[in-house]
Amino acid sequence: MSITAPEKTTITSLLTVDDVAERLRRTPTSVRHLIASEQLKSGRVGGRRMVRESDLNEFIAAAFASEE
Repeated sequence: MSITAPEKTTITSLLTVDDVAERLRRTPTSVRHLIASEQLKSGRVGGRRMVRESDLNEFIAAAFASEE
């Protein structure tokens, strides 16, 4: 029997729809539309819709990349 070290877990900052709306200066409804249209990744945690901060940053970066 071998004993292995537990896998390292990465702690990720999670944002609520309201948090994302505030950062993007949009309404929570428009953020939900971005999520429903799969333009912004999200997941359910504890019954709440959450967005990883890294996914929000990628969404913002992609918006600026399309302008170049």
